Amino acid sequence: MKQKQEVPHETEGVGMSKEESIGKAGSAVKEGVTSSLKGINEIEADIVSLVRSTVSNALRATGSVANETVSITKDVLKGAIQATEEVGTGLILSTKSVAKGVIMGVSDVGGDIISVASQTVKGAVKGAAEVGADVAMVARRSVDGVIEATKEIGGNVEEVAKVAVGGAIEAAGTIGNTAVRAVKDMLVGVVEGVKEIAGAALPRASHAGPSAPATKASETEEHPEPTRRGKKGA
Repeated sequence: MKQKQEVPHETEGVGMSKEESIGKAGSAVKEGVTSSLKGINEIEADIVSLVRSTVSNALRATGSVANETVSITKDVLKGAIQATEEVGTGLILSTKSVAKGVIMGVSDVGGDIISVASQTVKGAVKGAAEVGADVAMVARRSVDGVIEATKEIGGNVEEVAKVAVGGAIEAAGTIGNTAVRAVKDMLVGVVEGVKEIAGAALPRASHAGPSAPATKASETEEHPEPTRRGKKGA
């Protein structure tokens, strides 16, 4: 009787040990990924803080925010790209944080973040091409950083987004048609996201003025769709 009872217990034990080992594997990966992501977030926060303070301090030192913003932005981006060249990786990871830090640093001293947004994205895209990095990914990360910073400082998100996306595409145009296509494809989601955030402000801008209601009126003048619906209803 004892032996009969031991056999099912042993088989159940084997089954449970497999489930436990699978559960442990999942937990181990979860913990590892969580700690890694926390580490990445801390690194990104450090880069944002470093770039923000560096840009704002440099602009205060020059005493001419309007004239020196572009030069300092270019210099900061150059330094970030050189750093990733020396390390051998990290440009895509750091681009968002650098772009965010630049916008926040310029905002701290009352600079024009819209023009800086364009310059920042252009510089990042051109820099990515020079070091052989993924231009489309760098464009996406830099635009994300610019938009995120604008949200945090309470700026005009839709306007900055338009300028940043335009800057990315313009910079890609100096690289080649393939780069332009890749950047446009990568930024489609960004533009859609901004539309939602801004309450569809971008499409309204493209159909501003009396033209928007005019198009709606022209659509309602055509009656084939209502008549078809009527037939279906009948």
